[in-house]
Amino acid sequence: MFSVSVGDVSHSGLNRNMAGFIDLMQPCTYCGFVVLDIHWARNFYRSVTRVPAFRWRMPAQWSLINCTNTPSKAGSMNLPKTRALGLMAALATVTIWAAFMLVTRFAVQGSFTVEELLILRLVPGALVMAPVMWRLGVMPQGQSWPRAVMLMIGASAVFPFVVSSGLAYAPASDGGALAPGMLPFWTALAAYVLTGEVTGPRRRLGLAMILIGAMIVSLWQIFAGTVDGAWKGHLLFLSGSGAWAVYSVIFRQSGLSPLHGLVIGLFWGTLLMSPLLLATGNVSFATSSLTDIIVMIVLQSFIIGILAMFLFGYAVQILGAAETAAFGALTPILALLGGAAFLDETVTPLKVFGVTLVAAGVFLASGVLSKPQSAHTS
Repeated sequence: MFSVSVGDVSHSGLNRNMAGFIDLMQPCTYCGFVVLDIHWARNFYRSVTRVPAFRWRMPAQWSLINCTNTPSKAGSMNLPKTRALGLMAALATVTIWAAFMLVTRFAVQGSFTVEELLILRLVPGALVMAPVMWRLGVMPQGQSWPRAVMLMIGASAVFPFVVSSGLAYAPASDGGALAPGMLPFWTALAAYVLTGEVTGPRRRLGLAMILIGAMIVSLWQIFAGTVDGAWKGHLLFLSGSGAWAVYSVIFRQSGLSPLHGLVIGLFWGTLLMSPLLLATGNVSFATSSLTDIIVMIVLQSFIIGILAMFLFGYAVQILGAAETAAFGALTPILALLGGAAFLDETVTPLKVFGVTLVAAGVFLASGVLSKPQSAHTS
């Protein structure tokens, strides 16, 4: 996978670093946690290029999609790879992420319960992806039980349920800033606690901007009292975002391909969560028409749950992980604009400032401005 030449030099720990590099270069298909991997890889590249007579080259055909401990054929994509298509895929991905906030907010304020939405997200997707489950398997191998449980239900059930519950209390424009917008902050914190990883100064500035912007978005609602009970939604947004951050760190250490991670989550999320959701008594679809149910299946399961994964992975292959993650800065802005345009949500100058600050922080935290300069090989 690597082309390496190390003359007569003995570099202690080099093989371990390479193994760590392969483990950590894992793009998440749901969010922008890949920025942490790029930060680690950049430091790795700079360190190894200081070793005399050391030359390192990443083959052009090696994509981040199948960059795992054991190469996965399921992650490869034989599709045209032009920059224009990559940009379109990245824009479509962040649009879908914002649409999740808008569609879910509209649904829980209308004819669906949170439990019904999660059933429609899990079951159809699991049925469609069943052949892939059979081929790849549904057990996360080599993981402790706490980590395995997080891989099984963290992305597929816990995150969407908690965030969707938050959207029952607070506007989608708040959710865009406090859920996906806060992901880089929580992921950096989780990575520091779980792995000891420390971010660089530019990324720390971006993370501070995210935190300040999120506080502005949340606190003005509490003090102004514009939405009753919005603080409950804000707490749920932050909790869901934090849970996702823990999942993302565990996922990138697991060695799973994005596609394998998706089908594991769909299988166990459906198997374990569906009985619990049905037991609540809130899954009857009594107030929903068949047309509404079909539309919600297409949006929640096929577009938000599955299509976004492939678009994100495709964009990463063409644009690179850092540039693709930088597009995540558009998610809070799109959620703000969409909430105002389609859901008639209140937008104040202070809220716009907070969301803009979060978006700018996400862009800085992505690492796209910190790409290493090409090193000369010897």
